Amino acid sequence: MRICVISDIHYKYRPQTPEDRQNQELILSFLKSSLGKYDLLVLNGDIFDLWYDWQRLIIKQYFPLLFALKRLQEEGCQIVYLSGNHDFWFGDFFQRYLGVKLYPDHHIIEADGKKLYFCHGDLHTVNDLRYQFFRKLVRLPFIKHIFGLLHPEFALSLGCKLSRSSRKRTDPAALRARKSAGLIKFADNIIKQEIADYVIMGHSHQPLVKELSSGIYANSGDWISSHSYLEIVGGELALRFFSLNKENQS
Repeated sequence: MRICVISDIHYKYRPQTPEDRQNQELILSFLKSSLGKYDLLVLNGDIFDLWYDWQRLIIKQYFPLLFALKRLQEEGCQIVYLSGNHDFWFGDFFQRYLGVKLYPDHHIIEADGKKLYFCHGDLHTVNDLRYQFFRKLVRLPFIKHIFGLLHPEFALSLGCKLSRSSRKRTDPAALRARKSAGLIKFADNIIKQEIADYVIMGHSHQPLVKELSSGIYANSGDWISSHSYLEIVGGELALRFFSLNKENQS
């Protein structure tokens, strides 16, 4: 089986910088180059900087990415989408119109003799109780309902201000290390419990493949600075990087 995992694209409906526009060009080029290449594409959270599934409209600036996903699906690539901390207010759009399967927390499959556990990872960082409270709050049905009552232009502007995915924002090295440590610890527990052989996450924006006690923790990185993704072909996992000129393997 040929599997590709991407996360943390943070595709913006309102690109703010030339870097934002370049990142959008890169992910669209990558998806175009992936036509016919994979059996399964896993969108492992934070694909959009903000997603809301209104009943009768979609954000037109997202159309290029949505169209690219639809083309992949039509070429025979199954697509699954796991919620991130920026994209979780889903309705029926992805399933009904794009044939994408949605999972709110995690997804487990078996392929080529390996058990694969996918999740975004935001639930498993450490020392982030404020975010954990906020995560539960914004996922309450009445909060989603209230957001849906706002005019889309106002709602999107509000969402843009709340977004923390600015390219210029960088966490201190110590904080990044603590975040990654939480993800690795969770992955190690999943592997020790024999729930999975590979635990595959995003969220940290740090591409990594790390051998643990009896399995592998892998992070697909991001499309803000790393432009990284994971390939799992025949049960073998590899971290790769994409550019318009070439692909590199790490």
